[in-house]
Amino acid sequence: MNFMLQKEVANRLLAKPNTKSYGRLSVIVQYFFNVNFLFNIHSESFFPIPKVQSSFLKFIPHIDCPYFLKNIDTLSFVTKIAFNQRRKIILNSLRGFFNSCILNKLGISPFLRAENISVEQYCVLANYIYDHKLYK
Repeated sequence: MNFMLQKEVANRLLAKPNTKSYGRLSVIVQYFFNVNFLFNIHSESFFPIPKVQSSFLKFIPHIDCPYFLKNIDTLSFVTKIAFNQRRKIILNSLRGFFNSCILNKLGISPFLRAENISVEQYCVLANYIYDHKLYK
C-alpha cells in the first residue's frame, strides 16, 4: 500500500528507537508493516499551496511477522503506558508490572526510556504481561 501523508506523521511512522520521533505509533505500525520512504512531495505541487509538506510511503505487510506476540491488545496497552510518560525510565513507567530483576531477565535494561526500546522488546514486555495475566 502506498500513502501520501504529512511529513511529520511519515517521520513518526519511519522512526527508529533512540530518536525523538519514535513513539507508540511507530511501534504499532512497524509491528504490522515494513514501512519504506519513497519520496517527499513539495507543497508547491498542490493548489492551493498547503502549509505542510508531504511524504509518500510504502507499507508492506509482514507475511511472516519478525516479532513473536501473543496478543496485540497487550502490546497496545504496554506501549500506551510506556509512552504516556516517555521521559521516565521504563522501570518507573511500568512499575506496576515489572521490577528491575524481571526486566533484566527479559534482557531489557530497567534504565531505558520508552523511546529506547525496540519493537521486539515491546513484544517481549507484552508477552510477559499476557502470560502472567497482568492485563485483561
